Amino acid sequence: MKGIILAGGSATRLYPLSKAISKQIMPVYDKPMIYYPLSTLMLAGIREVLIISTPRDLPMFRELLGSGEELGMRFEYIVQETPNGLAQAFVLGEEFLDGESGCLILGDNMFYGQGFSKMLKEAASLNEGACVFGYYVKDPRAYGVVEFDDEGKVISLEEKPEKPKSNYAVPGLYFYDKTVTAKAKALQPSPRGEYEITDLNKCYLAENTLQVKLFGRGFAWLDTGNCDSLLEAGNYVETIQNRQGFYIACIEEIAWRNKWIDDIQLKSLGEKSDKTAYGQYILSLVD
Repeated sequence: MKGIILAGGSATRLYPLSKAISKQIMPVYDKPMIYYPLSTLMLAGIREVLIISTPRDLPMFRELLGSGEELGMRFEYIVQETPNGLAQAFVLGEEFLDGESGCLILGDNMFYGQGFSKMLKEAASLNEGACVFGYYVKDPRAYGVVEFDDEGKVISLEEKPEKPKSNYAVPGLYFYDKTVTAKAKALQPSPRGEYEITDLNKCYLAENTLQVKLFGRGFAWLDTGNCDSLLEAGNYVETIQNRQGFYIACIEEIAWRNKWIDDIQLKSLGEKSDKTAYGQYILSLVD
């Protein structure tokens, strides 16, 4: 399975912060925001990743992440000229996916919780259908919403409904089989003029091949769409790291634990930032 990070958009709710820089480059405590969705793909075992962004912002991602070689990975980049909906990522990424299954994650979504790696690996191993997630929220009207019957079977999906049929929102993390590109290309624009990811999920629901896995009450899903939520996300990461001593979204550590790089390579990466707590943490892993 290959991964796609959608890191476009104008982030108008973060103005003036986002006037000159991509939201996904902004810091969430001690790392660029894009490290968090990238780490999610890495925890799923995905080594080939496509980053989609705007013409203005894509060069910054190239400079930040490079080719991926130093992490034992491969990164590719492509421009999204105008934001036409999340499902368009699979049309833009058709050549990159090359007929393989794909995982899409939004560049401003962060996840943290016990058992997450296991859930990701299970989702990434699917051969047929799609796997998305459900997260209980107080007000789901701003999200895609999934409805279940009394036996827990998915019976409907709606995009930003005025009257939601459940409190379960679908976060920005989606796993699909190799038919995803053909399905995405066949979609029609919604009344909003966008190619909706909910419509793509409905294709799998109609085939009875859509899985929805629920995140439990102790799981954190953070969306950094405005200044308050950006600050909250940074505070959350700071609290977890300082209390537990483990780093969230340390991509160098994940690559090392996945055995994509060895001790010598990890040490070399740590030495590049050895004057920071982040670099010292990396170096402590191979002491």
